[in-house]
Amino acid sequence: MKTINQSFRSHSLVRPVLVLSALFAIAGCSQPPTPSAQATTTAPEAATTAQAPSSSQEVQLMFVQTADDIQVNPTEKTFRLVNVNQQTLYFADRPERLAGHYKMDDYLKEWTEGDNNFGEDPPNATLSIYEPGQAGNSIVVVEISNPVVEGDDIVYSYQLIEGTMPAQGGATAIFIDWVPARPGVGPGGVGKPGVVGVGV
Repeated sequence: MKTINQSFRSHSLVRPVLVLSALFAIAGCSQPPTPSAQATTTAPEAATTAQAPSSSQEVQLMFVQTADDIQVNPTEKTFRLVNVNQQTLYFADRPERLAGHYKMDDYLKEWTEGDNNFGEDPPNATLSIYEPGQAGNSIVVVEISNPVVEGDDIVYSYQLIEGTMPAQGGATAIFIDWVPARPGVGPGGVGKPGVVGVGV
């Protein structure tokens, strides 16, 4: 189980992509960020890699979700991503350079299926929020758990690690810590229905 004392592992993982990806994710919301200059994404349901990782390597995926707004309930320690994009972007850091997307149902399986899933080991995440009246984005690091889909929204429970949760909300991107890739994603993998990702 990740603890608050281990919090900055996620922070160090997601911050390198935050500067380049947050503006793109907030402004575009519809296309996945490119993990490297060499990686290319082709059809909406497939991703290619620029460099083939060793077949013995375990592919570890990180996730990005974008939403039109965020509503925080500090009493219940929950936040709601309002009108969240129903495609959750995923990517793997070097040398895998994988990128693609999961439909919401498949993303939620990361919380229940496989060893060391998010339900067993809640991930840390970095929120990038454009609050009304602020020139730049605010950064908040949290541990998230118990995702619940409600209509077009998703609600997470959270523990605050660093920063201040927004009082007014705003357009939001959330960068979520890694999890081992499920079958169908990674070296030699073949995408299954609803699971996007092609290995090499």
